[in-house]
Amino acid sequence: MSAPSPSLSFSSKELQDLALAWIALGLAFAIFFAGGGQRAVTGILRGGIVGPLLLSLLTAGMGFLLHEVAHKVVAVRFGQVAEFRADYGMLFLAVVSALAGFIFAAPGAVHHRGRLTRREHGLIALAGPATNVVLAVVFLPVFFVGLLVNSEFVALAGSRGLTINLFLATFNMLPFGPLDGKTVLGWSKTAFAAFFVPSVVLTIGAFVVGFGF
Repeated sequence: MSAPSPSLSFSSKELQDLALAWIALGLAFAIFFAGGGQRAVTGILRGGIVGPLLLSLLTAGMGFLLHEVAHKVVAVRFGQVAEFRADYGMLFLAVVSALAGFIFAAPGAVHHRGRLTRREHGLIALAGPATNVVLAVVFLPVFFVGLLVNSEFVALAGSRGLTINLFLATFNMLPFGPLDGKTVLGWSKTAFAAFFVPSVVLTIGAFVVGFGF
């Protein structure tokens, strides 16, 4: 009799790590988009932290959060025991780098154990970037709704959410080191190319058009 497959559940430690990663990344990106350093601090003190933080939590923070949750969901689907663990040192670095005027964000990872085929490994890795592309599609109509109702906040949330999620999808699909792209490429060159090339083109297009800024 085979052992039952793991169910999709979140431990209290995992929920804590997800929440802390979400908040830290939201703060880091709020500082980064405010210009970093003294400029960011001055701007936030003058205009308030709530708006910029909420905007970053809904765009960058949500993009990172759901990217990791997608890895977990697919891993559990393949019978893995999987949990997200935040990297507190890297979260601290994200905030410090934002204050310095650039951003380096690696909030943690989903760790899973169990026997997997190369295809299953590839699909687990692909789930994160694929989720970012789906989020980019979701944020596009948000941008147009913002324009329609003449809401700068909603329009900026839509454009920034689209750009950040396209960038996250493309960056994570780079076939190097611990990034998802290396695992996907090891599974299927066709799947890698079919996802990576359009992601690069769309990301460059979003930056050229000026979405997110």
